[in-house]
Amino acid sequence: MVDVLLGLQWGDEGKGKIVDYLAPQYDIVARFQGGPNAGHTLKFEGKKFVLHTIPSGIFREGIMNFIGNGVVVDPITISDEIAKLISFGVDYQNRLFISKKAHLILPTHRLIDATSEAAKGKKKIGSTLKGIGPTYMDKTGRNGLRVGDLTMPNFESRYQALREKHLDLIRLYPEIEFDLAGEETKWFESIEVLKSIKQVDGVYYINNAIASGKKILAEGAQGSMLDIDFGTYPYVTSSNTIASGVCNGLGIAPTKIGEIIGIAKAYCTRVGSGPFPTELNDEVGEKLRKIGQEFGATTGRARRCGWLDLPQLKYSILINGITQLVITKADVLNTFEAINVATAYRYDGMEQVHLPYDLETIKVTPKYKSIEGWTSDLEGLLGFEMLPDKLLNYLKFIESFVDVPITMVSTGPERKKLIVKKEYLHA
Repeated sequence: MVDVLLGLQWGDEGKGKIVDYLAPQYDIVARFQGGPNAGHTLKFEGKKFVLHTIPSGIFREGIMNFIGNGVVVDPITISDEIAKLISFGVDYQNRLFISKKAHLILPTHRLIDATSEAAKGKKKIGSTLKGIGPTYMDKTGRNGLRVGDLTMPNFESRYQALREKHLDLIRLYPEIEFDLAGEETKWFESIEVLKSIKQVDGVYYINNAIASGKKILAEGAQGSMLDIDFGTYPYVTSSNTIASGVCNGLGIAPTKIGEIIGIAKAYCTRVGSGPFPTELNDEVGEKLRKIGQEFGATTGRARRCGWLDLPQLKYSILINGITQLVITKADVLNTFEAINVATAYRYDGMEQVHLPYDLETIKVTPKYKSIEGWTSDLEGLLGFEMLPDKLLNYLKFIESFVDVPITMVSTGPERKKLIVKKEYLHA
């Protein structure tokens, strides 16, 4: 079976740490969507690692790591990641595989991304400028290049044809500074590194693993509210970030999915533009940002911060079919005497718990419930029974609202700072 782990908010929920923790219980960790716009941060042994394309199971010995066909791959980014793995002494060569059907991000994809975003002015989407959107556009437009094409005799001519198509498109936008020649030189050098990763036919690789009894953990990127279909459109990413994306992104049937583990922060954050109902543009929001060190792992941008939004969380749980809930960054709230939680919205003259069709144009006013904070340190706590009663009350309130059990609580960025309900651990 394939268990799924994904984010339930606007990304940055702490997925990398949880995947790293769970990985020893699985044989394969697989990325199924997104691209180098992901930034999965792991901290252990006094070191910090940020992964953008390579699955977060790579730091666990003996675990296979698979980049599925739903992922878009920038050779430059993955080459840099591999160089860092080598510098850290991580043996990846026999544990990292990539689907031949994963699409390639070209330097001109990044140029299109940057020029089109710049042309939007104040209406910017908040793109990471990694070329993700243009690559998915070429994928659906049936123009894209895939990893498996690298060994084809006509790869060079196909690259040049797509490059020229992109340059024609770019002429529609104002010029920006971009060293295309330099980026292309790095890209072709990085292609040689990408070729060192074992290419497989992903459908057979994953399904043969399932048939042989292997346990697989599908690792999501971004968050459910950035899903192209069900997120806060148009301020979304270009892929399906929810559980259904696993089927297309890995090539498996829905019947092969088992547990679906959702991750949410004890509060909310968002990077870039777009609606954010519980955003705090005051000293409380700044306090959350400072304590939580809320700066993007990929872009370095300051994250917008706000209180936990339960109608939004319940919506994400609904569309994903979440079976277990993980709450991260509980420690960020340690010093708050009172914690607000949104329990409903007011719009169209009524109080409602449903998200409106368009959060961008339909303005909502959150209704908050104040919950007494625990105002104590969580350092050194090893079990749920050791958590402060007021933190347990906070967790129980969330559970009762969303009707899903909370099975893990993260109390810090390090690998060891994770409290787990033993009865929910896999055998």
